[in-house]
Amino acid sequence: MIRRPRGPRRPHTEPDPYSFGSRPYDLVKEFVLALVAVVVLTLVLAAAFSSPDVKPMTVASWAKADPGDFAATAVAELDGSSDTAGYGPPYNTAADGQKLGPLALAKAAGVTHPIDSAEAFVLKPLAAIPQNPDVDAAVGAWKSASPDQRSGWTGAYADALTKAGGDPAKMPAGDYGPVPVLIAQLTRQAQSGALDGELLSEGGFYHSDYTLPLMFMADGSDLTAEAQSQHLTGTQWGMMNEAGDFPGQVWLAPFTFWYQISPYKTSGNGDALVWGTMAVVSGILLFLPLIPGLRSIPRYVPVYRLIWRQHYRSRARS
Repeated sequence: MIRRPRGPRRPHTEPDPYSFGSRPYDLVKEFVLALVAVVVLTLVLAAAFSSPDVKPMTVASWAKADPGDFAATAVAELDGSSDTAGYGPPYNTAADGQKLGPLALAKAAGVTHPIDSAEAFVLKPLAAIPQNPDVDAAVGAWKSASPDQRSGWTGAYADALTKAGGDPAKMPAGDYGPVPVLIAQLTRQAQSGALDGELLSEGGFYHSDYTLPLMFMADGSDLTAEAQSQHLTGTQWGMMNEAGDFPGQVWLAPFTFWYQISPYKTSGNGDALVWGTMAVVSGILLFLPLIPGLRSIPRYVPVYRLIWRQHYRSRARS
């Protein structure tokens, strides 16, 4: 019997103990597929759930849309009867601000961003741009007048503007002093967009401090109406909403919750009360492992056994 020669024996190889059943794959292919999937998903979700692109509200758009409200607000800034003029810290000393018990929080911090409403919103913007002689004379007359005389002028002008339906062109003649000239020129500057630039220029080289234009518009009625239409007022959970009905800063939900219930929503110190309440709640959560009794709640309420039920079942079987 003739035997065929055998080939060389194949060496016996042991399985790699560190392979863990893995298989080779193309890392670049996986990366490209994942990148494409994430990009497509991002675009689809952004198109479906993005915030509406609302046109920004400016002093110029306000003055063009409602010159009567702008004029009335400018008069209130002149005579010191606006909300900004009576705000208190950090803008002025007209009020003590909100209190947490006996402690006036804003007053303790002091005036850090001083705002003289007449100077900041009317006189300084007018002086920043070269004016005709009538405007310069009106500014000089206002500054040289006594406080009682200024009050008489602005009071008469405000009453006449209200009777005219908010239209300065329909106002009857009266003793308004230099107020009509000041308000008319300020309105022209606002409608041209120059006033926006002047109110921002006080912030330094980088114009990112919108305090003055925001406070000026907040003293009028148009910004409040716009906030109401966009569901951004405090009573509409506006603290955590973006423009429209889309949810925004969800992390603010614990704060804005308190504004919906009494006594927070009815108290004049609502902001201070919410701040104090959240400080207490945050302190409890922060020091929970150190507070006797509270730190033992998980032991007495074994929710962890429900979460780790599979672990406890396998442990019981073994």
